[in-house]
Amino acid sequence: MDLSQPAIDIINPIKTSVFELFKIGPGPSSSHTIGPMKAAYDFLQLIRSDFEEKCNSVSKIKCQLFGSLSATGKGHGTDRAVLAGLLGWLPESTDPEEFSKLWDVKVHDININEQKSIVFHESDIIFDALQHDFDFSNTLIFSLRDENDTVLCSKKYYSVGGGFIQWENWEEPEVGTPPYRYRSMGELKKIMADTNISLHRIILENEKAISGLSEKEIYTKLEAIIEAMCNAIERGIYAEGVLPGFIKLSRKAPRVFKRAHSMPNTPDSFLIFLNAYSLAASEENAAGNIVVTAPTSGASGVIPGVIYMLRHHFHHRTKHIADSLLASAAIGFLVKHNASISGAEAGCMGEIGTAAGMAAALLAYAAGYSIDVLEMASEIAIEHHLGMTCDPVGGFVQIPCIERNAVGAVKSYNAYLLASSGDPGKQKVTLDQVIKTMRETGRDMSTKYKETSQGGLALNLTEC
Repeated sequence: MDLSQPAIDIINPIKTSVFELFKIGPGPSSSHTIGPMKAAYDFLQLIRSDFEEKCNSVSKIKCQLFGSLSATGKGHGTDRAVLAGLLGWLPESTDPEEFSKLWDVKVHDININEQKSIVFHESDIIFDALQHDFDFSNTLIFSLRDENDTVLCSKKYYSVGGGFIQWENWEEPEVGTPPYRYRSMGELKKIMADTNISLHRIILENEKAISGLSEKEIYTKLEAIIEAMCNAIERGIYAEGVLPGFIKLSRKAPRVFKRAHSMPNTPDSFLIFLNAYSLAASEENAAGNIVVTAPTSGASGVIPGVIYMLRHHFHHRTKHIADSLLASAAIGFLVKHNASISGAEAGCMGEIGTAAGMAAALLAYAAGYSIDVLEMASEIAIEHHLGMTCDPVGGFVQIPCIERNAVGAVKSYNAYLLASSGDPGKQKVTLDQVIKTMRETGRDMSTKYKETSQGGLALNLTEC
């Protein structure tokens, strides 16, 4: 296999790992839960490594939340995530039941070393300004303080969507150099044309270089991700009851799943099953249970719903689904690199829109269509989410988020049908153009429509 780079001079190529895009962890929000938990854990390691000189005077830890972390952090579980990270928890190993009841106890001891612990109160998390001048909307500032409230050290973090975090003066970490370097779909297609290598193989070879994992290790991790997606659905289609929070929203997936089983020979049953699967995973996310970011927790029902359909209705083998998941990751990389997958930066088009684009690509790849059909399917799915607001009622990832996952999955399937039935050569809009439009639309969109619960349904649905 020729792993040489085609003759393209690529500056700042995409170096994101597949396993940064698809992460197993607790819901309900990757930007509000997984990101802040990782930030708090990082700050814990910082103060542990630099504690001796401050040992005599240190008294407390404070965490200030800004942007939509402040506006909807309570409903999204950000306060629990901050505490969990300071307690030394990480998303992939978190017990969701223990996570959900963390603040049942209002005071916790944060262990710094064997001799010293710091008392951490619920009031030490400050829901600060919504409007600010920091580099990213979702900003956290952790500070270590003495008994006079004087800051001894602090660190500013940014939760940039999908559970990714950055910090002040952040630089992209050094990783292996990917053999196939690209920033756009146009460049990616040129690589494929020049090398005659399949899309999933390009992403796989890049992943080997970036993560240092072997091919066998990558597929083992992909299979674990697919199983976690399917497990979330299988829990959700049988889980009756009411979701957490004052909305008291009843789960819909079990009822929809039963409805689909009652009409197996009708034309509608296929779509009802797909809706049920996507609802199930999204309701598990809303309950704070274990899901997979795809590419975010808020959009964790779209791709899993499609994958469950491919496995249980189309009977695709896990290896083939894993290859298609690799191909879909290319779309997520392009959006993350050139626009945003964060609801706080791009509204819901950045979350459900990206997930639908990835799912449409996954479907096209699984069916064996060309890169041109895959691009067209993804472009159609994203184009028809442009401008979608992120307006969670009460700050909970429930209304309209859960149904949006189901509708997004259906849209992805329809985008795949349109692309596979059409002529990509006559398509006027490219994926690169629609991603650029997503970035510009996100910048123009009012803050109140970007995960703050200050507009849209969050404002108008006042009684639940």
